[in-house]
Formats: sequence, C-alpha cells, structure tokens
Amino acid sequence: MEWWLIYLLLGAIVGFFAGLLGIGGGLMIVPVLTFIFTAQDFPPDRILHLALGTTMATIIFTSASSLRTHHSHGAVNWTIVKNITPGIIIGTLGGATLAGTLSSQLLNIIFVLFIFYAATQMLLKVNLSSNRQLPGRIGMFATGSCIGLISSLVAIGGGLLTVPFLSFCNVKLHHAIGTAAAVGFPIAIAGAIGYILNGLAQQPQLLPDYSLGYVYLPALGWLILASMLTAPLGARVTHSTQTTTLKKIFVILLYLLAIKMLINLF
Repeated sequence: MEWWLIYLLLGAIVGFFAGLLGIGGGLMIVPVLTFIFTAQDFPPDRILHLALGTTMATIIFTSASSLRTHHSHGAVNWTIVKNITPGIIIGTLGGATLAGTLSSQLLNIIFVLFIFYAATQMLLKVNLSSNRQLPGRIGMFATGSCIGLISSLVAIGGGLLTVPFLSFCNVKLHHAIGTAAAVGFPIAIAGAIGYILNGLAQQPQLLPDYSLGYVYLPALGWLILASMLTAPLGARVTHSTQTTTLKKIFVILLYLLAIKMLINLF
C-alpha cells in the first residue's frame, strides 16, 4: 500500500482544520496514525507513543504556518504569548515525560476521554462568561503549565484549552484563536523534544526504522508537506466566513475516531 498518499491526505485535512479552528490537529492525527501504524505492524505497545510523538513534531509546522497567517491579521497578542510560554514549556516537557512511563492502553483511555470532552465542548459551544481579566505572571505560569501538561499527553497544540481560557478572560474570539495558534508553537517544540528523548531512552532498537525516538520521520515528512499548504487556507477562512458547518463536520469526525479507538481497546 502507498502509505505516503494516506499521510499526504491526512496532512492536508488536518492542516486546514488547524488553521480554521486554531488547533494543532492532534485530535485527528493521533487516532488515524494509530490505525496506520497498526496496519504497518509497528510494535503494539509503542504505537500510541509513536503517534503522539509524531503528531507533536507535526504541530511545530502546522502551528508555525497558522501563526504566520493569524499574525498577518493582527490576531496574536504577543504579551499573552510571552507571559504564558514559560509555564507552557515546563508543563509540556513534564507531560511528555509522563507519557513515556504510561502503558499504551492507559494512554489510549486518556486520549479517547479527551476527544469526547473536546468534541462535546465544541458541539455545545460551551462558553463561560465572566468579568475576569487575565491573571498575573504567576497565574499565567500555572495556567500555561496545566495547558502544556495536558496538551503533551494528548498531542494537541493547546487551542482547545487556550481558546476557552482566553475567552473566559474576555479576550476577543479572533484574538484568542490567533494567540492560541502562537502558543501552540512552544507546546509543539517542547513536546516533540520530550517524545524524542523519551523514545531514545526506551529501547530505541525496538522502534521502526527511520524513527527518531517516538517520532516516525516518514509520516512526519508527508504530514508537514501537506499541512503547511492547507493551514493558511483554513486560517484565511476563519477571518472571512462563518465556520459553523465546518466545525460540526470536524466534531463528527472526532466522535467517529474516538469510538473507533474505544472499540479497538476491547
């Protein structure tokens, strides 16, 4: 089978939604990669770790591409990015380290539960209204650490956590999405480094050829190529049209992928 074509198609779809919704696309990449890696007969107990690590590396490029477009629209609050990034880095590295110690089955359960949570939040449009303002440096560090920890465990760019947090603190939605895209960049870098180091420390000789720790390089290359082309398109759509229908399609895809992963656990 021509696996590169599947990676290319996956990258194109994920890149578009990453730019559209201000997310890194991990919620879609990870389950699809687990199905592909299983079909390629990768070591069963390392499949999800490889999917998570490869996804984090991919998000480096999707977030950078999406970030550039959001910045051109003036939608990135760089002061927020500066204040939250130290906590993001610490939390993300900690999450990647923790993931390396967990079994594949437990990681699967955590990931599936998070998909159901994220998809339901998007479907119901859960918005917490308040008169809150952004916290100080300590609060931003703590928030960033939590976002980074969870993001690295489930391989997301943090948008599904960062956007609601910023909206709760009365940051305008377009600015929240653009800023979340920027925050996704340090999350992805720290997460990818963490998964590479943990993979190298966990019997790397048992991993597939062309793996760098828990990052599978052939998949990474094709995903990057396609996603970087489509992420700016998704970001432009965010600033020019209503995204309700496309968001519903994305939510349905998430539910289907989560159900498929849940079935595979039993």
